[in-house]
Amino acid sequence: MDSQNKNLLIATVLSFIVITAWLVLFPPADPAPVEPEEVAETLAPGAVNEDGSAAVPPAATGTPDAPGDTAPAATPADTQSALAASPRIAIDTPKLSGSVALLGGRIDDLHLNDYNVSLDADSDTVTLLKPAGEPEAYYTLYGWAPAGDLDAAEVPNANTEWTLEEGETLTPTTPITLVWQSPGGLTFRRTISIDADYMFTVAQSVENGTETAIRLAPYSQIVRHGEPSDLKGFFILHEGVIRQTEAELAEIDYKDVREFEQDGREGAPAETVQANGEGWVGFTDHYWETLIIPENGQTFTSVVKYLPSANIYQTDVRLPVMDVAAGATATIDTRLFAGAKEWDVIRDYQNEGGVYRLLDSIDWGMFFFLTKPIFAVLHWLHGLIGNMGWAIIALTFIMKAILFPLAYRSYVSMAKMKELQPQMEEIRKKAGDDRMKVQQEMMELYKKEKVNPASGCLPVLLQIPIWFSLYKVVFVTLELRHQPWLGWIRDLSAPDPSSILNLFGLLPNAAPDPTSWFYFFSLGILPILLGISMWLQQKLNPAPADATQAMIMNWMPWVFMFMLGRFASGLVLYWITNNTLTFIQQYTIMRSHGAKPDIFGNIISSFKKKPEPEKK
Repeated sequence: MDSQNKNLLIATVLSFIVITAWLVLFPPADPAPVEPEEVAETLAPGAVNEDGSAAVPPAATGTPDAPGDTAPAATPADTQSALAASPRIAIDTPKLSGSVALLGGRIDDLHLNDYNVSLDADSDTVTLLKPAGEPEAYYTLYGWAPAGDLDAAEVPNANTEWTLEEGETLTPTTPITLVWQSPGGLTFRRTISIDADYMFTVAQSVENGTETAIRLAPYSQIVRHGEPSDLKGFFILHEGVIRQTEAELAEIDYKDVREFEQDGREGAPAETVQANGEGWVGFTDHYWETLIIPENGQTFTSVVKYLPSANIYQTDVRLPVMDVAAGATATIDTRLFAGAKEWDVIRDYQNEGGVYRLLDSIDWGMFFFLTKPIFAVLHWLHGLIGNMGWAIIALTFIMKAILFPLAYRSYVSMAKMKELQPQMEEIRKKAGDDRMKVQQEMMELYKKEKVNPASGCLPVLLQIPIWFSLYKVVFVTLELRHQPWLGWIRDLSAPDPSSILNLFGLLPNAAPDPTSWFYFFSLGILPILLGISMWLQQKLNPAPADATQAMIMNWMPWVFMFMLGRFASGLVLYWITNNTLTFIQQYTIMRSHGAKPDIFGNIISSFKKKPEPEKK
């Protein structure tokens, strides 16, 4: 078997093994959704007993325990009833809608105006945050933890009834201010503002109207009741807690959060990290995320925890204790990103808004040095062309052009190796069983003819990280979600919806669910074109002389056709384009070096039955 076929066989077999192992070892997870009766309300970070009620530890002295540990006890049912009856302040921006509850001053009702759950005309917009009491509740809380001699009743908690002091609706031009006065004469205010995209700013202030100094510490938290029901569970995508602590980025799966060590309180596994002025923490989903972002330069403590008695995940930002003199006022600002992971918006928050490394909240993967520029070019092409499918095709042309010099050298090297086959066979005959002599004379031949036998593998090796990076871009980034190409391809982030079973859309019945095993046997138009493009690429060269190798080569395109049919349409479109360009490049280079590929003859010979060897 010549080196070209050998390299191709090795590459295809290795790819087949990798993809098969992936599908077997990492199947999509099917987590059970959280039922309403299983949801328990948190009153403050970590303050939940086994029965779901708030814990009431002794009053804090010196420095605070966990924020809000001194909250008054209340049952989840009482909290949920009060929350349902609580007055709300509407949120109305170009990209967000929802409301803020006066109970606790919670941001707990948020919808993404630009995104729908599905492509159906009557589909609802995506809901990001939900109040306690609803399935998969997901919300933010803010408050103060008492320190020194300050009594817990003097600070607001998750059940505090705030009063609207200023504003009527939260919009990009009209912030709202909530106010609450403690029994002892402290006045707390919470001013919430929002921009035209997804960034909230929460300014918490305390005015000390007493005659003595007070000590207290502000905190912010994101609370999530159970894992999301639409958790993908793919190893290529991180879903769960994400935390930037100075230069360190931590991606923590829900399973890992549950396995944290105890932080000193019964049933509260937690991980605590100190940050000296740069970072953020929160939850990330496939396309959306919610992050608490302290002020630049602000020292803070980042806490990630799980409350098993209530099946609640939390991320906290705890700020240092503040000393507020009598008659003085202290204010602290904290930002909250709650929205879609739009690359250009997040980039502006990082570059212009000063949010440290916010672009890393998008899961770029281990080949980030490839995925970031690949996506930047794809994003630019999409803006230029206006269609993501054609942008993917244009990106493939650019990538092939960049790799063409290397591919040219590879094809030339393989052509020279093919020309040297007679001399190589002569060396083998003369040397007989002396392998050392064969290798020495082969190396002398390569040196004399200036041929590198390994150069034919370089394009294949380079294609592996590029292929993986493009798959990562197609799968992870929001910009491909619900993006059409042409005709029946309405969502490039989803598999080809056409099927043999519905005559590729001619019949009204839909294709099988992509998650069902039956879908494996249902092929769309793009997967079929992928198989054909791989098969034609093979036919540039005659089949290997060995019958077993020839059989593997003949079956490989069709095996890949079935396996890759479940992948995103955008990725399959890239493979088809890449295979077509590779075919054209290789055919042109072979012809320029005197070779005349007999494609039609190779196709005919692949259907002929090989003669059985004569018996001696």
